[in-house]
Amino acid sequence: MTPASADPVKASKTITDRTAAQIAALQSIKKSLTPAEAKVDSTLVVEARKRTQAAATSALPQVQTGVAVTPQSTTLVDIRADKYSEDLVNAVRAAGGQIRAVSPEHRTVRAEVPLAKLAQIAGRSDVSRVEAGSDAMTQDLKNKRDTKSRKAASSKEDKAREIERRLAEKQVSVQAAKVAESDKAHNAEAARDSFRVTGVGTKLCALSDGIGSLAVSQAAGELPAVDVLPGQAGSGDEGTAMLEILHDIAPNAELGFATAFNGDASFADNIKKLRFQLGCDVIVDDVIYFNESPFQDGIIARAVDAVAADGALYFSSAGNQGNVADGTSGHYEGQFVDSGVGVGKFAGTAHDFNPDPNAKQLFNPLSNFSGDTPVVLHWADPLGQSFNDYDLYLVNAQGNVVTFSQNNQDGAQDPYERINTPSSSTGTRLAVVKYRGEDKYFALSLFGGRFADSNDGLKKYVTPGTIRGHAAANGAVAVAAAPAAGALPFDLEPGDPANPSGPYPGAYDSTQKPERFTSDGPRRTFFAPDGSPLAEVRQKPDLTAADGVTTSVPGFAPFFGTSAAAPNAAAIAGLILSGNPTLSPAEVREALVTTAIDIVESGVDNRTGAGIVMADAALAYTGASPQALARAQQPTVVNDADGSSFLKPGTTATVTVPVANNGDGSAASTSVVLTTTAAGVTIAPRSKYYGNIDPGQTVSNTYKVTVPATAGLGSTVKLDARVTYAGSTSPTTNSFTLRVGEPSRDFKTFAYTGAPVAIPDNDQTGVSISLPVTGVGAASNLKFSVDGSACSSTEGSTTVGIDHTFVGDLVGTLTSPSGKTVTLFSRSGSSGNNICQAVFEDSATKAFSTVTSANAPFTGSWLAAAPLSSLTADGADGTWVFKVADVVSSDRGSIRSVTLSIAGWV
Repeated sequence: MTPASADPVKASKTITDRTAAQIAALQSIKKSLTPAEAKVDSTLVVEARKRTQAAATSALPQVQTGVAVTPQSTTLVDIRADKYSEDLVNAVRAAGGQIRAVSPEHRTVRAEVPLAKLAQIAGRSDVSRVEAGSDAMTQDLKNKRDTKSRKAASSKEDKAREIERRLAEKQVSVQAAKVAESDKAHNAEAARDSFRVTGVGTKLCALSDGIGSLAVSQAAGELPAVDVLPGQAGSGDEGTAMLEILHDIAPNAELGFATAFNGDASFADNIKKLRFQLGCDVIVDDVIYFNESPFQDGIIARAVDAVAADGALYFSSAGNQGNVADGTSGHYEGQFVDSGVGVGKFAGTAHDFNPDPNAKQLFNPLSNFSGDTPVVLHWADPLGQSFNDYDLYLVNAQGNVVTFSQNNQDGAQDPYERINTPSSSTGTRLAVVKYRGEDKYFALSLFGGRFADSNDGLKKYVTPGTIRGHAAANGAVAVAAAPAAGALPFDLEPGDPANPSGPYPGAYDSTQKPERFTSDGPRRTFFAPDGSPLAEVRQKPDLTAADGVTTSVPGFAPFFGTSAAAPNAAAIAGLILSGNPTLSPAEVREALVTTAIDIVESGVDNRTGAGIVMADAALAYTGASPQALARAQQPTVVNDADGSSFLKPGTTATVTVPVANNGDGSAASTSVVLTTTAAGVTIAPRSKYYGNIDPGQTVSNTYKVTVPATAGLGSTVKLDARVTYAGSTSPTTNSFTLRVGEPSRDFKTFAYTGAPVAIPDNDQTGVSISLPVTGVGAASNLKFSVDGSACSSTEGSTTVGIDHTFVGDLVGTLTSPSGKTVTLFSRSGSSGNNICQAVFEDSATKAFSTVTSANAPFTGSWLAAAPLSSLTADGADGTWVFKVADVVSSDRGSIRSVTLSIAGWV
């Protein structure tokens, strides 16, 4: 160890005795880990020991672990397993854990677990690692001081009341003031008018924190229906703002959403579900997980590449972590240079940041405004295979270790360390220590802070390459930001140059400046996804789009950050696909890149990529034209024998098949071929000509469908309608299921009669009850009721069907014996208590999604979140499952009394 110098400038550049002594105390804990503790994140271990072994941590008076511990002494963790199993999930519950999310594909269980039980869980042979819950941030930009005050003041109840207030008012004042600045700046409005392309035929989907104000935006006319992955609405409102941007640019595109905030494994799962379950053509996110490696594609980046390989276009925020050119960077990467200065008592040498071989600097100083900033260290080892052990220490100007990360890496862990800076960062600096192993290339990054020269002589060291993780994946388009209208209304840090402004109400030109906070590239990688060597330099960001745009969502008016830029670029990609559906993802990217307006440096650069996306130029480049979208609609039936609206054995029926053109262009020479695979059923004629169908027009034709006398009641007649017309979206295919017989008016009931079942708080896996069904056969109709002998909104009532103290936390689903699932209710009801004598049925006139806390206890007839009729296609006999999950913390309840009612056929 180098002794402290009498020269304060020299002393500030090396490891003082005080610093070394505190690092030695931390290393002594690292040396004493049990085999189970060695599999637990180092900060979790130290936090646990501080609570149980005060003497062992007495030498660390100022050290903060950064571990968030609840008043119940629990903390959020990601349990990584060698093999996922229900046995592991049950073991976590047995240890007092509450399950937040599970990912069998990525062998991860996310749970809130008692701190004292972490080593017990880690000691299981199937557990490879217990990590502090992987956390993330969105890429919106707000004043730090404002953000802190909002966090302190906003509870779950406050948010619920605010959303209900805004829903009642329908955002009239905001709606009237709302403008779509990016529509003008990107020439998107002009492009839609000129090319008559509106997003028809495409599905644009977003991943962010949540869509808390979705109902408000829909009531205000700002958003249409949104296809939300069941149970994945999330919390927060950035997703709502992103959806509004997508809708503003491509108003006739379909929309979808899933949260990205249930952990990295859940994020990766949801990316795939948006493509493979919801059929999203364009996907955009604005999220970065801090544990995403800059040097190898992890599970999120691999999910991005998977959907891109399947034909989806994927856009992601480049980030707001600054760049070298604007002096806003908090990023350094390079080869570890062994300073020769020993650190601590047991092992380790510090990195020398100073490239001058005749001088040493063992710290990189943070600016005085980098408080509350996540800091990550990654080095060039394969994920899950790091034999080189590096540690990270944050030290103040007095030489005290403020916080640290010193995980054990012995060949089975990720090359990753993570800390959070304290609220005050005055005089703090970072040291990277090689505890054991080779000199590796590493990256050190601040998320929301920057490196800056210190008052005591330390020089900052920064390099380009802030962009990382899935935004840097080959399958992703990383989007930088440029303001659409007014400048960011606050300084990034005091004394900074003025922020640039945008062209609104005009359009972008080559003089436009990017946002000073936008992250820079390129991204250097070392490993393929399987961990094999892969030296690659990826040009990032790819493109630039507008931020500083207005949405109707409070807190996002205006909406600054690459979080706003990414959906603007994604929506323009949706317009391109809408105007030329045959284009491949590579051709859409080519159009965006080739027609972008070059700004800043000439050619492709590491701040803005190819430049600013322009909708009119991109549509012209691809030869966009208004496309028809003619699709068969639900048929109607008139039985020729008795005039009823049903198919019946041994009869012929007149079946009318409408075709609607919901596209932007005319469907010329339209014809329909109607077929079925149902045994003995005939259709005459097989095809019919519908002529030309204008946009917005519906044309119908009739067919004769004959059912054999041998057809069983309730049997299925599936009609496949293939619609052909002139245009690149032709043909379209739809299938419709008709049933033989007349639905019975008599329902058989199957009630749950067991003891009340507690709904676990904040547990994504929820609780299920079984409802065995026999003697029905084919189902014609069903309804599901949450019962109760007497309805009350009293907390803990024992006479209601579901008692719960915050119904807006709940997601309820019904699954048929065939495995099909329908969501009955999802996060509706706000802070209202209890569901009682509520019937979910397709004949209801009101959707349960519209209820407010004033409707509690929730009674009456309601439309479920999805039609229950989709569960009647298969046989009804077997075990049905009703599941309720409480997906937000701090409330409780139970399932007491429910009934499934099913009608057959006559």
